[in-house]
Amino acid sequence: MNKYTISGSPHVHSTENTQKIMYRVILALVPALLVALYYFGWYALRLTIVSIAACMLTEWLIQKFLIKGPLTINDGSAALTGLLLAFNVPANLPIWMAIVGSIVAIGVGKMAFGGLGKNPFNPALVGRVFMLVSFPTAMTTWPQAQPIFEKGFFADAVTGPTPLGILKESGVGSLAETGDMQFLDMVLGNRGGAFGEVCAIALLLGAIYLLARRVIEFVTPLTILLTVFIFTGICHLVNPANFIAPWYHIVYGGLILGAFFMATDMVTTPMTIRGKILFGVGVGLITVVIRLWGAYPEGVSFAILIMNAFTPLINKAFKPYVFGVVKPSKK
Repeated sequence: MNKYTISGSPHVHSTENTQKIMYRVILALVPALLVALYYFGWYALRLTIVSIAACMLTEWLIQKFLIKGPLTINDGSAALTGLLLAFNVPANLPIWMAIVGSIVAIGVGKMAFGGLGKNPFNPALVGRVFMLVSFPTAMTTWPQAQPIFEKGFFADAVTGPTPLGILKESGVGSLAETGDMQFLDMVLGNRGGAFGEVCAIALLLGAIYLLARRVIEFVTPLTILLTVFIFTGICHLVNPANFIAPWYHIVYGGLILGAFFMATDMVTTPMTIRGKILFGVGVGLITVVIRLWGAYPEGVSFAILIMNAFTPLINKAFKPYVFGVVKPSKK
């Protein structure tokens, strides 16, 4: 007599798992990390190590002594949160602030909701925004990019404004005067800012790898970039004296880092194609509004967190069809 095992879905399995996905994203961020080490030296290295270690230790302590459940620090999610958090702050940020931000990112942004897969907001951005609100001076004091062969790996950082900061304070003309309108320098990372976001080329190389391995989809990041480009392009056409060309907005700030590595988070972003498009448009519009008319020169982190809050509503409005259910015909 044959016996059949009845079980719930899913019935189709693959070799993919959380650990593989997380470590692929970490691998995709290595080019940007190498560029950061080239421009910011020891400061970028120590901040990366401290942030990753603090995130992993925080998750281990919470699971060991508070939740008392299975330990998951080996799945790579805590390490990725630490790496992304480090990428979003100045390289010369005091170590103790990075530790506080890591504790908030994991403790509040992730474990307070039950751990990976249950958090509504991107944990790294929760930690970053917390530090921006709590330590505004340190979080907006940016070291300038200086190749290590000119100053040495352990040389002190020289601080200065970012292109978006100059734009916010003094306008388009000041960017041209200070030389920050050199598009190639912006693409290669020769500018101030959070050390993980400065080199567009390195970030795009990592994004191509993730797209090729199907870790992320192109819909959300492409929608964000197109929205920012179109919106800022319209502003530039209407008033070029006050608004810079749209291609500068793509490489300035953390737009590429946010679009490809944080707005594509599987947990905190919509499931369907239409939902991803709406999410991307929202992130792009909010980013531009904050950049052009808000109090802060950069708005990517706030935009992603705001749209994270709308993700449940977007998923409810654009539900995926259940397998085997016939789609209703349009009359």
